[in-house]
Amino acid sequence: MKARTLKKDKVNIITLGCSKNLVDSEVLSGQLAANDIAVVHENTKLDHNISVINTCGFIDKAKEESINTILDQLELKRRGKLDKVYVTGCLSERYRDDLEKEMPEVDAWFGTMELPLMLKQFDADYKSELLGERLLSTPRHYAYLKISEGCNRTCSFCAIPLMRGQHISRPIAELVAEAESLVKKGVKEIMLIAQELTYYGLDIYKTRELPRLLHALADVKGLEWIRLHYAYPSKFPLEILDVMRERDNICKYLDMPLQHASNNMLKAMRRNITREEMTELIKTIREKVPGICLRTTLIAGFPGETEADVQELKEFLQEHRFDRVGIFQYSHEENTSAHDLVDDVPADTKAERAQEIMEVQQEISYEKNQEKIGKVFKVLIDKKEAGRYLGRTEFDSVEVDNEVVIHSTKKIPIGEFVQVKITKAYDYDLEGEAI
Repeated sequence: MKARTLKKDKVNIITLGCSKNLVDSEVLSGQLAANDIAVVHENTKLDHNISVINTCGFIDKAKEESINTILDQLELKRRGKLDKVYVTGCLSERYRDDLEKEMPEVDAWFGTMELPLMLKQFDADYKSELLGERLLSTPRHYAYLKISEGCNRTCSFCAIPLMRGQHISRPIAELVAEAESLVKKGVKEIMLIAQELTYYGLDIYKTRELPRLLHALADVKGLEWIRLHYAYPSKFPLEILDVMRERDNICKYLDMPLQHASNNMLKAMRRNITREEMTELIKTIREKVPGICLRTTLIAGFPGETEADVQELKEFLQEHRFDRVGIFQYSHEENTSAHDLVDDVPADTKAERAQEIMEVQQEISYEKNQEKIGKVFKVLIDKKEAGRYLGRTEFDSVEVDNEVVIHSTKKIPIGEFVQVKITKAYDYDLEGEAI
């Protein structure tokens, strides 16, 4: 028997993919810790004996990264550095049968909703009283709050419902309790995440209740920033905007994936909205919440996309001048309705179109950032690197948006808010002085 197996287990959780996966990993960590099992995130010391890989199965690149990570961990197991390798998450949910045959060395596979089953591998009990309790893997001053699971939409390109199931909202009281718990741990900013925020409440309250949830969260003392991610544009509940305008601690920030602007593409993608309706919605949002930061994501290279469609998308960006834009190259996913279409845009053309679209946005972003020079913003300090502080304004989310490089002769505690005067601006980042 190896000496390693006589030691107490220590579990390392590796998280791939989106922030929703990160929350799942944090919940797993909380459950393991409550069962007196040592647990770490993304451990580089290799002093653990069990790895749990929380995989992503969203698009081809994500699937490739997940598989490579599993293979890396299995290599450590073969070399005697690990005793067990477990795999969970979206890739496991979607392709478990195939993967079990290809990688028999994995000790067990779990789907996205099988936390109690996974805990049994550790002789641990699922503790329902820990609902909402988790070990944060983010810096202590911000956290993600997942308000629902799954999705009822039928977008033709998306495999998320296959991996996450139908939409299930969490009750308002439960979410408020979790937010209060996070604040007690030092969290000052929460980012609301779901596959689709605006559907919140329809399943359990029979009406869209995101506005009511926002009011309840805004009442949590000590919560300084509440940020909204992933709002669906069709049948957008405009009451959200009233709450955003009324409550000071709700950031004037909205992440609303539009995916395209050509009506041909929107119809083929089954987005249930037209370019004209999106234009009217954007106009209303900006009228109701002056100064709001609008972020969107787009897809390049969907089946049947023409140069005219791409041109229309670029014109749409120039017309509406979004503050932030992300772009994906279309991935042809099995068991989605778009998989029945011919994936007729070559890979290099997808890449070229994505680059063209981002070049349009890069110029817009530069111009918008130049307008910030000389202005003062409230900035949350995220970290210190190479003698400089890095932070974000109300208009920037973690990792995906601008950073503010802050110069200060005085020490600034990480996780504190400071007033910063912007002195320089680039395509995607700002520089400023703490005042």
